Amino acid sequence: MSDKARQRVEKLALVHRLRSSFEDLPEAPYELSNDRLSAYLKTQHDVGGELDAPIDFIEKQDENWEHNTYIACEVLGARGIWVSEERRRLHNVDLGRAMYLGLPYYGRWLLSIPRVLIDKHLVSLTELTERFNEVRARVADLEPGELLEPKPRHVADGSTIPRNKHHIEAVGKGDPQIYAGKADPPRFRVGDAVRVRDWQALFYTRAQEYVRGARGEIASVAYESPAAEDEAFDYEAIGAPKPEWFYIVRFTMAELWPDYTGPQQDSLQTELPERWLMHAVNDEEGK
Repeated sequence: MSDKARQRVEKLALVHRLRSSFEDLPEAPYELSNDRLSAYLKTQHDVGGELDAPIDFIEKQDENWEHNTYIACEVLGARGIWVSEERRRLHNVDLGRAMYLGLPYYGRWLLSIPRVLIDKHLVSLTELTERFNEVRARVADLEPGELLEPKPRHVADGSTIPRNKHHIEAVGKGDPQIYAGKADPPRFRVGDAVRVRDWQALFYTRAQEYVRGARGEIASVAYESPAAEDEAFDYEAIGAPKPEWFYIVRFTMAELWPDYTGPQQDSLQTELPERWLMHAVNDEEGK
C-alpha cells in the first residue's frame, strides 16, 4: 500500500471513529419511536445536562488566529452581513455533533464565516475551496512561529454587498437597545412562578432542554429582543421578527436534578424568552 493510500485509509478510520454511531441498530421495517425522534431532533449545541466525562477547565491565552477570528466575526456583524444569532447558529448547530464537540471554540467561529458568505451568495464554494487549498499549500512553507502573509486576490470597498436592515437601524445604538419599547408589555413580573414550556425545539434555540418542563421564578425582567429562533435566520424577505421580553429565571437545583444532594437553597439562573414561559398556576391550561 502506498503512503498516500495508507493516509487515506487512516483518515477514513479516524472519521469513522469521530462520527456518531448507533449503539443499537434499527430494525427493518424501520420504525421510529416518538422518544427516538425527539432525541434525533435535539439541537446539537444544547448539551447542558448530558452525561460527560470529568474535565479540568484551565485558563489559556488566546492565540493569534483566535483574535483574528473574533475580529473577523465582529466586522461581519458591524458591516451588516449577519446578526449575532445567525453566527451562533452557524457555529453551534449546523456543523453537526461530532464537529461541534471536537473543534476548538474559535474553530467553530471560523467555519461560520465561509458558511454565511456562501449561504448569502457573497462567495462561491468553488472559489472558497480553491482559495483554502492554495493557502494551505503556503502554510506548509512557514517556519515555526512565522505568520502567514496576506495575499488577497483583489481588494474591494464592499459598497455593492447587500446588508441587512438591522445594521442600519442599530448604528449608534447596538443590541438589545435597538428593540427597547418595541415589545408588548411583559407578561411576567419579578417573583412570578413560571414553568418552562416542554416544547420540541427545531434547528435552533437558546432554551436549554434541561429546564424544559421545570418550575422556576422570575428573577429579573431583562430586555426586549427577537427570540433566538427568529433572529438566527435572515428573515428580510418576510419582515423582521417581532421583539419580545427576555427574563432571568431562577430554578432550584433540586427541581432540575432529582438526585441533587446539595443544600436546598442552591439555585441556577438562566435567560429565557417569553414564548418559552407560562404561569405555573395555569400549567394545565398551557397559558
